[in-house]
Amino acid sequence: MKKGQVYEGIVTRVDFPNKGIVQVDGEKVIIKNCMPEQKISFAVNKVRKGKSEGTRIELLEKSPLEVREKACKGFGECGGCSYQTMSYESQTKMKMGQVQRILDQVCKDYIFEEIKESPVEWGYRNKMEFSFGDEFKDGPLALGLHKKGSFYDIITVDDCKIVDKDYNLILSSVLAYATELEATYFHKLTHLGYLRHLLIRKAVKSGEILINIITTSQEEEIRAELISDDATCEKRIGKEDVTQGDIFTELANRLRELPLAGTIVGILHTYNDSLADVVKSDKTVSLYGRDYIFEELLGLKFKISTFSFFQTNSLGAEVLYTKVREYVGETKDKKIFDLYSGTGTIAQLLAPVARKVTGVEIVEEAIEAARVNAASNGLVNCEFIAGDVLKVIDSLEDKPDIIVLDPPRDGIHPKALDKIIDFGVERIVYISCKPTSLIRDLEVFQAKGYKVEKACAVDMFPETVHVETVCCLQRVNM
Repeated sequence: MKKGQVYEGIVTRVDFPNKGIVQVDGEKVIIKNCMPEQKISFAVNKVRKGKSEGTRIELLEKSPLEVREKACKGFGECGGCSYQTMSYESQTKMKMGQVQRILDQVCKDYIFEEIKESPVEWGYRNKMEFSFGDEFKDGPLALGLHKKGSFYDIITVDDCKIVDKDYNLILSSVLAYATELEATYFHKLTHLGYLRHLLIRKAVKSGEILINIITTSQEEEIRAELISDDATCEKRIGKEDVTQGDIFTELANRLRELPLAGTIVGILHTYNDSLADVVKSDKTVSLYGRDYIFEELLGLKFKISTFSFFQTNSLGAEVLYTKVREYVGETKDKKIFDLYSGTGTIAQLLAPVARKVTGVEIVEEAIEAARVNAASNGLVNCEFIAGDVLKVIDSLEDKPDIIVLDPPRDGIHPKALDKIIDFGVERIVYISCKPTSLIRDLEVFQAKGYKVEKACAVDMFPETVHVETVCCLQRVNM
């Protein structure tokens, strides 16, 4: 096998995350963006002993697992979904195999349970971050998601199926207004331009909607250009709306008139001059209503602000957290640490049947939301601490009986991991959205006296490459 050569082959399986495996002359080649049993052509770009890598060129034959048509026009180009043409049963079976193969590398004599499916396959997302850009260089303004494999190109997703129709109506309205505005989008290389992101949250249970338009602070240049030509200004969005108040005041009015199934409770305009391609706030202005929505999970109510971390699939989160509660087990008179707690969802679900729950999270806004939520739910045995787990853990006075871990994608800092193990608790429940990071941490746990008793995959993100994993670890005598 030589670098640069083109080969054909059949994808024998797909490993997490979306890594197709093709055998060529007895050698294993990894090609991204494939489905099991597809026949593809590919170019080899890396040659390594035992494992080479290639880039897919063309689909030669569809997989027999592709039993349905694509659900939206962008599928194939859009980087959001990967498996729409597979049945949901095939998707979850594939993901279950992916997680089990990964865990089998480091775990022995454990129970791997059947994957838990999302209660709904379509329209499940309660949050979307759309980007402004263009589909090709100097093309018309686009608003949507990145093209597959592209850092720059954006494809408009006004018929996205992993969100409900309200998102698509809002996106189309915002894009139409931005096009009238004739404002430029923020270019990642030059750091020039105005429009950056559109963030939408919608609660499944309450139907409340929060909309946030994110731009740079280059507004005055646009305003000056608009009002320099009265006729153009009047034709586009109305001079009064430009000269008085926020540029998006008129947009807020239009959004509130849309025939939505949900109810808009807040519209925000956030200024972000960060050079990084992240959604953050330097300053946020309220155009209408409030800056949060309410969602319900398993009988508890949660206040969610525009930047709060909250599980993206509300109904799927109920499945995930039910499994977590099962793995946590008996909690009466026990103290629980919820480390990397986010807005304290898990802590509050465990608090009614525990002596005390302590949540630690580095994002201060999330901790503030957790405290508010706990108070509104009448929970007095929750404590939430803002700070890095690595640093905060030394100052915690309580000794936990049980620890719940839900770290970022890359897992737990090695030094923090050692400190967690030093507590010597009998049971640990570990939630991970990246099983390849999870097994690195599980190796350390197992080397220092813990055994993985059971594990379960939970599909929170149908049609995509992502999957959650929950593990129950028990301390054993060394």
